[in-house]
Amino acid sequence: MFTLQRAVQAAPRQAARRACAASNAAWQQTPAQCARSYATSKDTSDETPSKTTTETKDADSNKPSTRAPRTSAFASRASAKSTPRPTAAAQHKAAFHYPGQAEGSPAVQEIDWTTSYYGLGVAPVTKEQAATLARPLATTDIEVKPDGIIYLPEIKYRRRLNEVFGPMGWGLAPRGEAIVGSNIVTREYALIAQGRFVAQAQGENAYFSPDQLPSSVEGTKSNALMRCCKDLGIGSELWDPEFIRKFKKSEMQEVWVEHATTKKKRTLWYKKGAVEVVYPWKKVK
Repeated sequence: MFTLQRAVQAAPRQAARRACAASNAAWQQTPAQCARSYATSKDTSDETPSKTTTETKDADSNKPSTRAPRTSAFASRASAKSTPRPTAAAQHKAAFHYPGQAEGSPAVQEIDWTTSYYGLGVAPVTKEQAATLARPLATTDIEVKPDGIIYLPEIKYRRRLNEVFGPMGWGLAPRGEAIVGSNIVTREYALIAQGRFVAQAQGENAYFSPDQLPSSVEGTKSNALMRCCKDLGIGSELWDPEFIRKFKKSEMQEVWVEHATTKKKRTLWYKKGAVEVVYPWKKVK
């Protein structure tokens, strides 16, 4: 009986049912007899297929097919299903190239501007662009800090970049997170123009209370922009010692002032014709 059970478990299910139904007396045989009976039944069933099964197959083959043939639309849908769809990443990479970008160069979206230096030093700007970038500053555009340092307002850099590359033709990409100190915040930015890396610089700005922090973080962007524009030659005379000396003599005025509460005296610098001493300072005669 144990041998028959093992044989039944190992055989296909249909053969096992036929072997068990062959005779009710099979369970009364000895293990050896039972095994021989099962083996004989299996060999016979493998060699001679069932008449009923054969007749059924023949009858099915002669029946007209009721399945509707595949239409061309169904076939096209099946073909579309078998063709893999492009992933969102692939569509993103193939989105667009910037106008005038060399054929075969990577798409703009493929470049990670937090780390990439793509396009650095590959080709110069046009002669017209170079002339506009290096155009001398008008003295009316230059401003003076109280300590005598001359500078160009940040908006003037943006206007010059828009004039050369056009709006949306350039941008600043952050190269890291903002670093906040006890009274100063810094962040690094990269200047990108026409899809190419131009320069990177660390922008910084001071703050004196937590509520000033958002404005200070935004100020780091403007500071980094001014530093990056040095590589394009915008306002290069502001770092020229000879130009600074001439500008001080011809365009600046030094004024003695006194602090309203501490009575401390010092000099402050102003542009000629624009002297405006404000509190807590007052002009000393």
